[in-house]
Parts: sequence; C-alpha cells; structure tokens
Amino acid sequence: MISVSGQGPAASAHVGCRLLAIVSVVAWAAPLTGQTNGPATGGSSSATTTPVQETTDANPGAMTLSASVDLMSRYMFRGIRQQSTGIAIWPAADISVAAYSGHGALKSVGISLGSWNSLHTGDTGTAGPSAKFWYEGDFYTTLGLGFGGGVSLAMTYTAYTSPNNSFSTVKELMFKLAVDDAPHLHKAALKPYVIVARELDTAPGFGQADGGIEAGTYLEVGMVPAYSRRKVSFAVPVKLGLSLRNYYEFDGIDHTFGYFSVGGIVTAPLGTPAKLGSWNLHCGAEFQRLGVATRAFNGGDGSQVIGSIGIGFGY
Repeated sequence: MISVSGQGPAASAHVGCRLLAIVSVVAWAAPLTGQTNGPATGGSSSATTTPVQETTDANPGAMTLSASVDLMSRYMFRGIRQQSTGIAIWPAADISVAAYSGHGALKSVGISLGSWNSLHTGDTGTAGPSAKFWYEGDFYTTLGLGFGGGVSLAMTYTAYTSPNNSFSTVKELMFKLAVDDAPHLHKAALKPYVIVARELDTAPGFGQADGGIEAGTYLEVGMVPAYSRRKVSFAVPVKLGLSLRNYYEFDGIDHTFGYFSVGGIVTAPLGTPAKLGSWNLHCGAEFQRLGVATRAFNGGDGSQVIGSIGIGFGY
C-alpha cells in the first residue's frame, strides 16, 4: 500500500467530512451469507450490510450477492494513511456461494469472490501526480468454514492493486478465526475474532503495506458487540492491529504496535420490497490511536478520526 508521508511503495515510484462515519467490520467469518464488503483484510473502514430486521427472503438459493458504496473522509489501511486531502469513495461487490451444509463437525462451507475499490479526489487521486481517480482496486477470494458453537474459519487471498500507479501490487493470504457468541450471551455477545495475514511475493520497497524491506505478518484482535432493534442496529467494533513480524517497519525497526481502533456503527433498513433485495443506510464514526511507525506514516499525527456515510445492498 502507500503512506502519503513518503514511506510507502509510492515513495519509490481529516477531517473534512467528520459529520458521519462508518467503521468497517469485514465479515468473512460468516462462511455462507451475511458477507460484508470492504478491504479484504478486515482492517479498514467500510459499509456493513447486516440486516436489522426479519424480512421475507426473496433469494432462498445458494448464491448471495452483496454490494455497497461509501463516502469516506479518510482512508486508513491498518493505521497507514492512504490520503491527506480530498475524500474517498468505496464501491464494492461480492458474490458468495453456499457450497455445503451439514450436521457433523463441519457445518458449512462457503466460497466468495469480490472486488473492493477506492476512488480518491485528493493528493493520491485526481489532485495527485497521476490526476487519476481510481487509486485502489482489490480482488479477493475467500473459503469459509463453519463449525459448531458459532466458530468459523475463513481463508482469503487478496491482490491489492493501484490503477493510478500510486503503489506496487500487494499480495496477501489472510486467516480469520471468529466466534459468534450471540446465541449464548444474547445482548452481551462480544463476537470476538483474530486475523493473521501474511504478505507474499515481496521485494525491498515493493509488495508491502509499509513499503519496508521484509515481507510482513499482521495480527489483528478484535470484537464487534452489537445491539439490534426492529428499525435500526448498533455496533461498536474494537480492534488492535499489531506486527507479528516486519509489518510496521520504520527506520529499520519493526514496531509491534500499529494502531488501536474503536468505532460506532448505525445501520437502518430502507424498507424496500423483499423482491428487490435488502437495502440499508449506514453511518458511524471511528477513532484510531497510532503507534510509532503509523504515526510517522500519518505525518506525525498520533491519532485519526474517520467519517463516512454509505448504502448497502444484499440479495
């Protein structure tokens, strides 16, 4: 990826809209349905398409389509700033297939393919050296496994590309282990998860989120407590991003602490007929506290506030 302070791959080659925000929780932990769109790492902000009320399922088949568009005040990838000025627009689409459902130890198998994109008006987009809008285009595929007790394991391969050549392509393999404890804890459910992601096919200064010397391994620990009413749902995602090895390199040193994030999400259905799919409007806010390396990548600022509003669709 890129750090606009000049420490990312682009070095080799906010808060304007804080009124509304959406914090992303990428739900590859759900192996069949309920996928959410966003950066394929689960480490950034994006739209959530979680339904907030019971509706008639117009699509009872094995294939699910979801899409979203979000307007962001700032794009932070795992604490690494991707823009200094302007706004980011995030269109995304995902298609998921329920490949297996059973009653043994393995309850379900799901496969999904998707694309996530970031379009920038500021210094890494139309106002930047390339003068091109399309900053990032990600393509991913996920294999999700569902087990008893709400446990799920998802394996995702992602290629992060930059159509306007702001950074070199980053290839990554990610594993996400999650537990849906809502059936047991109900309103007190925390929905914890752990992510481990490894960068592949790198070279010094290329193919790495931090533009470092060595391929990095990223660790994220988080939870997503949530509460739903008939007309609206609330979620408070909390996550900690760490370097297991060489993920947050700066001045030749690997810094373990990357960032801490806490946010709030409000999602409301739009009341569309079931035959047209499930549509929602979502907004919220996210605060990120940055570590030594990510602070340097953020122009010396130790924190960041992110705002956005978006619309989601599922069928």
